[in-house]
Amino acid sequence: MPTPFAVMLWDGAMSKFTTPAVLEMLDDYRWRLVEPFEFWLTDNPVDVIAVPAGYVTDLASVPRILWSVFPPHGRYAKAAIIHDWLYDNALRTKHEADKIFLDAMCVLGVPRWRRMLMYCAVRLFGRGNYFREKITHL
Repeated sequence: MPTPFAVMLWDGAMSKFTTPAVLEMLDDYRWRLVEPFEFWLTDNPVDVIAVPAGYVTDLASVPRILWSVFPPHGRYAKAAIIHDWLYDNALRTKHEADKIFLDAMCVLGVPRWRRMLMYCAVRLFGRGNYFREKITHL
């Protein structure tokens, strides 16, 4: 049975965070990773999302009007760092990045209602670097 910090993926492997997110606050909206940060999708070292030290994130990209319900630094912050890294670098498809975000929130024990709302929000409104090329070449 999975613990709150490990979740069973489709192939039977466990996803998990293996390092803490050590952050330095730059201003009210931006944070910098002080140490490298990892999320393992499976037990295979090729399935690791590694975010380097120095990466800057806004944590969860939530419109300010919703911060009382969804603050950027909630229980889902580590999942948001992984998601931001995937979006900023287009390392996976948008759909895969969003699914990884959902999985990471599950690993962190984010309540189901909250993670489903956040997952739907990124599916509908998340852009990252996935659509910039299309806009640039129009």
